[in-house]
Amino acid sequence: MRKIEHLGIAVRDLKAANELFAKLLGKAHYKEEGVESEGVRTSFFQVGETKVELLEATRSDSPIAKFLDKRGEGIHHIAFDVADIYAEMERLKGEGFEILHETPKKGADNKLIVFLHPRSTNGVLVELCQEIGG
Repeated sequence: MRKIEHLGIAVRDLKAANELFAKLLGKAHYKEEGVESEGVRTSFFQVGETKVELLEATRSDSPIAKFLDKRGEGIHHIAFDVADIYAEMERLKGEGFEILHETPKKGADNKLIVFLHPRSTNGVLVELCQEIGG
């Protein structure tokens, strides 16, 4: 793992959250993007080398909608940048971590992504990210 790529924050209202985080961080978000397969709309803020990703559910059966219903708004996941997502998945499986998907999916911000189950990471949802084509 090379660095923290982003912190994912679940929000109920992306527009309102964009306004709040723009005030907090002193800059506007640089990108909004939908990920239909996950039922989510995202917004990204750059903070140094790390990003903040705001996540709003676009349908009631999405993982973000379920998270918001259960826990409310707040930190949803921490994402780490990796050079080779497949090698990192194998390494982590060998270390006993539970991977939520057998193969990475296309995520927002031109990334391949996969998640580790929180029960294997002290209650924290961990995402691995690899730049597509990078």
